[in-house]
Amino acid sequence: MALLPILQYPDPRLHKVAKPVATVTEQTRKLIRDMAETMYAAPGVGLAATQVDVHERIVVIDVSDTHDKLQVFINPTLTSSSGAEESEEGCLSVPGIYENVTRAERVMVSALDEQGKAFTLEADGLLAICIQHEMDHLQGKVFVEHLSHLKQTRIRAKLIKQRRETL
Repeated sequence: MALLPILQYPDPRLHKVAKPVATVTEQTRKLIRDMAETMYAAPGVGLAATQVDVHERIVVIDVSDTHDKLQVFINPTLTSSSGAEESEEGCLSVPGIYENVTRAERVMVSALDEQGKAFTLEADGLLAICIQHEMDHLQGKVFVEHLSHLKQTRIRAKLIKQRRETL
């Protein structure tokens, strides 16, 4: 397994729309293992393939306190959503930034697992938020794009300044 570099906002590659996975192969499963290792090391609770510059519809999530309940979503599709809930979100691609975002309270998602087997899952709470957040990445959208234009501009400037200072 290997740690993968995580793209940082406002990198334009974060805006690429991911393509569906045609066939789940051993190469797909290796990517999933590498993504999981990268997510745990970051540390985070979710990671989309787009964030590691692989533009395929793959998401890994683990919202457990023990970090041993990895969930894999290949070609995920939201089949329904209900309610609305505002909560604070952060992102491994937008380090150090946390903002309130409104998302559906409950979602139903259909996807393939790491073996290529189809499943449907109903989620609420943190898992529902993570699923929506990571699926946004697959559409080329970063969570800060749910915020006002002014907040987006300030966040972009802050991150660019931080990067300059670390170089």
